[in-house]
Amino acid sequence: MRKPLDEIGLAIIGCGVIARFRSQIARDFPGVKWLGLCDIREEFGRTLANDINADFFTTNMEELVNRPEVNAVMIITDENRHFDPVAAAIEAGVKYLLIEKPLATESLESAKILKMIQDNNVDASIGYTVRFNRRYLTVKERLQNGQIGDVHSVVTRAFMNRMVPMATIRKTNQRHNLTPMVVSGTHSLDMSLWFLEGKKPISVYAQSVDKTLSDWGTKDSTFGVFTMDDGTIFSMSISWALPEVWPGSVYGLEIGIVGSEGVIDIEDTHRDLIMATNNPIGHGYNPDGYDPDVNRYVDFLESYPPGSYLDGQLWGANRDETLSWFTRVTRGGKSPHATAEEGHRNLLLTMAMDLSARTGEVVHLPNDLNDLIPDF
Repeated sequence: MRKPLDEIGLAIIGCGVIARFRSQIARDFPGVKWLGLCDIREEFGRTLANDINADFFTTNMEELVNRPEVNAVMIITDENRHFDPVAAAIEAGVKYLLIEKPLATESLESAKILKMIQDNNVDASIGYTVRFNRRYLTVKERLQNGQIGDVHSVVTRAFMNRMVPMATIRKTNQRHNLTPMVVSGTHSLDMSLWFLEGKKPISVYAQSVDKTLSDWGTKDSTFGVFTMDDGTIFSMSISWALPEVWPGSVYGLEIGIVGSEGVIDIEDTHRDLIMATNNPIGHGYNPDGYDPDVNRYVDFLESYPPGSYLDGQLWGANRDETLSWFTRVTRGGKSPHATAEEGHRNLLLTMAMDLSARTGEVVHLPNDLNDLIPDF
């Protein structure tokens, strides 16, 4: 059992958009007594360090995590660059990690990360921010209470603006696993499996199409159907190829959950709060160095998953998630965060969908999902 921290000495590795959100929240949290940042882009990282009045900045992650003040680490690097920061933090003896999703984009790396976490008794949470949208917390509570009986069917649909894959993929030539499911569909898959807690997937069949984003080295859409060990069926679909002018800043979700005694129907597309204007609207997803070069004039407000800004402060799911993690590490106890085990499972299941789409065949899922990993 890990002892809760009396106070937090926080290291943040990666200084992009999400790091800015989390570091601002950390700077205002009374339990964070020291805050250090790391980014290989020195000028970029120092800008954030100055903006939030960080106590320390370096371009060397080993130097940061080995500082005597550090006892908790957030890893907010690019999706395919999580392994080395996790290894450095664990080697330094850190016992509390918050790792942005996915755990990794290579299955073998993900398995190695999970083993390091387990072998060193590290409390690792995975940044599935959507779990902290309050409507989903309400749904989870109703399911735990058995309000709709035994769930037997789940339908999940995710629509995303193509700005996300373009901004993600432009940063690397290692694109073979940067697919709709691995990078973004993992959010809605995680959410659905959280709702189906206790049910285990045993097979999946999926198909993909790449008529729009093939030049970027990825797919447009992936649709699949999972069968669970008790006969429950779960359909999962994602398209991240919607036009840049699509009014959704990032994510629009619909989830239908049918049980033996009722149904829960979740409409989370944000079409209930629309703004139209003659003035160009900024892009909700706008990481450093990415300019979509198109103007948008209609916006689904609240469609940016981290939340919304007012007076320079972020309010919403990312804030709740970050504060919940600080409470977890200083007080102990449970929180809605995904575990490292769940993060690894999610990666392997999204990859199983991609495998089925490539082969055109049903993928039968072994009892130990690690058996899907080549050369494991």
